[in-house]
Amino acid sequence: MHFLKDIPRFVFLTGMGGVGKTSLACAMAVQLADQGRRVLLVSTDPASNIGQVFSQPIGNSITAIEGVTGLDALEIDPEAAAGNYRERLLAPLRGTVPEEELRSATEQLSGACTTEIAAFDEFTALLTDEALSAAYEHVVFDTAPTGHTIRLLRLPGAWSGFLETGQGDASCLGPLAGLERQRERYRLAVAALSDPGRTRLVLVARADRASLREVARTRHELAEIGISGQHLVVNGLLPQREAQSDALAEAIYEREQAALAELPEGLEGVQLDSVELQALNMLGAGNLRRLLGGDSATPKTMPELPAGPEPPGISGILDDIASAGHGLVMLMGKGGVGKTTMAAAIAVELASRGLPVHLTTTDPAAHIEETVATLPGNMKLSRIDPQVETENYRQRVLATKGKGLDSDALAMLEEDLRSPCTEEVAVFQAFARVIREAGRSFVVMDTAPTGHTLLLLDATGAYHREVTRQMSGSGMQVSTPMMQLQDPARTRILIVTLAETTPVLEAEALQNDLRRAGIEPAGWIVNRSLAATQTQSELLQRRAIAEHREIARVADLSNGNYAVVPLQAEEPVGSERLQILLGSRRSTAQS
Repeated sequence: MHFLKDIPRFVFLTGMGGVGKTSLACAMAVQLADQGRRVLLVSTDPASNIGQVFSQPIGNSITAIEGVTGLDALEIDPEAAAGNYRERLLAPLRGTVPEEELRSATEQLSGACTTEIAAFDEFTALLTDEALSAAYEHVVFDTAPTGHTIRLLRLPGAWSGFLETGQGDASCLGPLAGLERQRERYRLAVAALSDPGRTRLVLVARADRASLREVARTRHELAEIGISGQHLVVNGLLPQREAQSDALAEAIYEREQAALAELPEGLEGVQLDSVELQALNMLGAGNLRRLLGGDSATPKTMPELPAGPEPPGISGILDDIASAGHGLVMLMGKGGVGKTTMAAAIAVELASRGLPVHLTTTDPAAHIEETVATLPGNMKLSRIDPQVETENYRQRVLATKGKGLDSDALAMLEEDLRSPCTEEVAVFQAFARVIREAGRSFVVMDTAPTGHTLLLLDATGAYHREVTRQMSGSGMQVSTPMMQLQDPARTRILIVTLAETTPVLEAEALQNDLRRAGIEPAGWIVNRSLAATQTQSELLQRRAIAEHREIARVADLSNGNYAVVPLQAEEPVGSERLQILLGSRRSTAQS
């Protein structure tokens, strides 16, 4: 495979959620270590699961991988990084400044922006640390889904430019104070990222149009910031032999081949490799070695199908949502589990029942327009685009706070608004604005993959704490976005997952995070289930049998509030197919 040849020091694997970045990153790291190299495997995903792949705790410190000589791993934990970052900045202030000033500084450092910058600080250290350079020949980065990763890779240049021109009075004063001391590190990080002799970007996709469009867009955006050493890997490709005697497998194979035959504009000339779909989950070093070694990970005997009742369909969840007449419905989960499709399907179904619906997304990589295609008359569509919202926010602030300022003060305000931290505030305000509509209609929200969504909820929580602190003792009633999310009569959060080990583990962690924030999920949706089909393909049957254990686990974790949606023979695009997906319409295609 071309992407495995002449591997430079740094390798980044990126792409939409659910395309197999983690499996490929772990397999590449194992292969390099087996060749006698010293390798560090790093996850920059706030919802990292490389520890699950190797069945051992890793966390925010370099840890040796058991059974793989020469391989260490690190999961950049945003919360742990933020805690260490805050302590470094606050420690010198204790005992030297008034208590009120210390409380103010602590509050400034409590937001999601500080969390992101702290994780970013660790990321740039990995690119520039001389001790790490001496210890490891390769650093393999398993990154967060595309939108979050592009922002991460843009940050070295963004912060360098901001520090070159800024006056030091940014909206995120705490992060800026630390960043100012790192100017040279960011310059070196930019140089490393833009040098194809030192950095390779592996774009990972599935053989479907949405995934390939996303890597084409990513390739363009990364080229704009000087990252040009790019390879494309199409992962999980169904082999032709499986399409010989099964209608579902044949439909999947033909759909994948059609997508590869019509690569989107922007992927011309890119070096393309493919990796076959495996019968087993990519857990453990043995299966990872087979993934890139060309050997099948298929066992010789077919396991027995577990006995038990048929899993429930989604009609019960839909009827419960519709009965409220209005409210916020949020779809959350790991990238690539089909949140966009499920959000679009639920929105279309509610609209078909005559209810007013606003479908929106916080995911920069979502393709909700293409998924819905033709909108019903009582349904509208929008997206919370970070770049658009940030520019709108800057213009509003300049038109209000900037009104009447002299030239020096206006220049300082403009410098403040050029801080990358401004995006956090802008996106949160757009989020709060959209969910206010849920008091009079349905708002169905497709969210960004788990880690990015949790950062948004962190910002929501920080705003809630600040408002309640300011209003304490005033006797006034206050309602914050967090209070709406915590109210099950106003908000229904549906966790979307696949019947696979890693997505279910991540969904469980998401549910625990939500509960700690006082938010109880309304139910789970197991999407694209092979166990809910009648496939005759041996490879797909093996995967279907393996799903039953995970579906049983979902039933337990959700307290029975779950539904299973089958994998479709036809891609669920357009209002009619979205309703077929939910069982609202009949299809002549086998599913």
